[in-house]
Amino acid sequence: MAKLVECVPNFSEGRRKEVVQAIADSIKAVRGVKLLDVEMDANHNRAVITFVGDIEPVKAAAFESAKKAVQLIDMEKHKGEHPRVGALDVLPFVPISATMDDCVEAAKQVGARIAKELGVPVYLYGEAATRPERRNLPDVRKGEYEGLKVDIEKDPTRKPDFGPSKMHPTAGASVVGARPVLIAYNVDLDTKDVKIAKGIAKKIREKDGGFPAVRALGFELKDRGLVQVSMNLVNYKVTPVWKVFEAIKAEADRLGVKIIGSEIVGLVPLEALAQCADRYLKLENFRLDQTLEVRLWE
Repeated sequence: MAKLVECVPNFSEGRRKEVVQAIADSIKAVRGVKLLDVEMDANHNRAVITFVGDIEPVKAAAFESAKKAVQLIDMEKHKGEHPRVGALDVLPFVPISATMDDCVEAAKQVGARIAKELGVPVYLYGEAATRPERRNLPDVRKGEYEGLKVDIEKDPTRKPDFGPSKMHPTAGASVVGARPVLIAYNVDLDTKDVKIAKGIAKKIREKDGGFPAVRALGFELKDRGLVQVSMNLVNYKVTPVWKVFEAIKAEADRLGVKIIGSEIVGLVPLEALAQCADRYLKLENFRLDQTLEVRLWE
C-alpha cells in the first residue's frame, strides 16, 4: 500500500519566474510524484511549491528541489518581506496516508542528505524537532538569515541538527520537518500604515494571547500600496479560517480600514472551505459528505 505524503517546500525566490520554474521542473522530473501547485509572491520574494506522492519518490524530489535552489538562489542578494534563513527556507513533509512517524523519518533522512551532499546546515522542526524550542518554525528562524549567519557560529544553542555550524556561502541554512496540514492565509487591508497590520497580527496570534494555532505577521505590500496580515493556520479545526477573518474585519472596522480581499497560498483542505460555507450560509446539519467531490472520491 502506498504511503502518500504531501511536501510543501518554501523557497526564497518570488521574482524570477525562470528560477522557480527550474525548481519545479526538478521536482516533476522525479518519477512517482505529482506537482500540484506553484505559487510566487514578489513582495515576500518567496515561492511555495506543493507536490505529492509515495514517500520514497517524494524524498527524492525534495532533495532535487533543494539541490536546484542551492544552485540558483543567492541569499546574499535576497530581500523580501517574509522571514527566511535560506534558499530552501522550509521543507515540511505532511502525512496523507503515511503516518506522522513516516514523515519524521523522511525529514531526518532528507535533512541529513542536504547537509552532507550540499553543505547546507539543517535544522529539524515540527514533529521532527530534536529540541522543544525548535518545534515552532518562527523560533528556529529567529534573527532570520542575517542574524543566524552570526549566531550559528557563536551560539551553541543555534548549532544545526545536521551539517556545519556555518552558513552555506550563498544558500544559507534550511529548516526541515514534519507537520499536519497547514493553511497559509493572508488578508489585505486598504491602508499604507504597516503598524495597523502588525497590530492586528499581534492581536490574533497565539503567542500574544490570540487564537490558538494561529501565527501571524504584518507586512507592507509596497507595489500595491497596501498592507497585509499574513497567517499560518496550523490547525484549522481548532481555529477555522472564518474565525480569523471575522476577527481581522472587526478590528479593521474599528480602525476605519477596509479589507481589500484575502488569499490562500498553496492548497487548502475542502473541509476548511466547508467550514466557511457552513458558517456564512447558516446551513443546518451540514455534512462534508454532502459535497459532490467527497462522494466522487469515495
